[in-house]
Amino acid sequence: MSLQAITQRKRGFICVNAHPEGCRRNIERQVERIRQAVGAGFKPAPTTMKNVLVIGASTGYGLASRIAAAWAFGAKTLGVFFERAPKGGSTGTAGYYNTVAFHEQAKKDELFAASLNGDAFSDEIKRQAADLIRQSIGSVDLVIYSLASPRRVHPRTGRTHNAALKPIGQPFSSKTIDLNTEKVVTITLEPASEAEIADTVAVMGGADWRMWMEMLAQENLLAKGAGTVAYSYIGPEVTWPVYRDGTIGQAKLDLEKTARDLAATLGPKLGLKAYVSVNKAVVTQASAAIPVVPLYLSVLPRVLKNNEEPIDQMRRLFCDFLAQGDRNLLDETWRVRLDSAELQPEVQAGIARIWPNVTTENLYQLTDFAGFKRAFDNLFGFNVEGVDYSRPCETDLAW
Repeated sequence: MSLQAITQRKRGFICVNAHPEGCRRNIERQVERIRQAVGAGFKPAPTTMKNVLVIGASTGYGLASRIAAAWAFGAKTLGVFFERAPKGGSTGTAGYYNTVAFHEQAKKDELFAASLNGDAFSDEIKRQAADLIRQSIGSVDLVIYSLASPRRVHPRTGRTHNAALKPIGQPFSSKTIDLNTEKVVTITLEPASEAEIADTVAVMGGADWRMWMEMLAQENLLAKGAGTVAYSYIGPEVTWPVYRDGTIGQAKLDLEKTARDLAATLGPKLGLKAYVSVNKAVVTQASAAIPVVPLYLSVLPRVLKNNEEPIDQMRRLFCDFLAQGDRNLLDETWRVRLDSAELQPEVQAGIARIWPNVTTENLYQLTDFAGFKRAFDNLFGFNVEGVDYSRPCETDLAW
């Protein structure tokens, strides 16, 4: 036993500890959201999503995907992620405690759940995943790829690739929020080198997704007619220089090309369907680290009335598209758009009106920066409604 009263410790966009009870409440809330959303009237096809592999399953959209698959469809899920377990006086990461809570809830509801904690980029974890699938569920009919990592060690070359969040071609200046000081500041980002662009694509592009899918196919672990989905973001013009037109954008273009390639190579033989789902902007550990994006995420709720969280977006992806085949969500045969509300002209016009007027002095009045901070804290189990943070809680947990 290791009981602690845990006080949040954070530096900018990094929180260095997590609260197990807060993480558990977050999982319970998301499970309940899915239960309420699908309701008694939702009738999934009997062959839909029986066995689901989620790569990057411990936080954000990957975690929401796993919850949607399990509680909307009763799917057996295998989650792969890289999280730090509690050790000594240090807590585990939020993703670790999210997984503990997921397993607790799944056990209570008699749902199969298995998890692998390790480097999903590595051949070893892929082998372990293949063995676990073969032994426990036989095959998978849906693969979700939702990895968010700043670096990747290539399993064949041994080379370490580090992603760079930079514009391409010319410097980019814009305002953002300094999360350490809570000041609105102007930042200038220098353009990426060709090597930095290539490294970012190697980390955040489709190469590892392709390796996973080819491995599963070679091991005969993909069910006939299986599907696979990776996640992307396009966003508004205010973020394009550092996102869609920057190094990350090049990686996302590679991800989109990979979806088309997978459908072309594995589709004829296995009936595989491969998609990229373009999701709306949400507060995640990854998005908080991208320059300009924290300010955008603070302004967005002021003009977007239905500001969906990841679990709401994944309810639409899984129930409306993957299960019921709503083709209205496609803008290409391989691309799902869940970001249409965010990109409506009136929403973006509202952001454009607010954006130039935001200063340090009026940050809390013109934007929902308080909501951004609360959502950020929630990611790590802090500032969660109903949790008594003065009470010690058990930190040495396992699934």
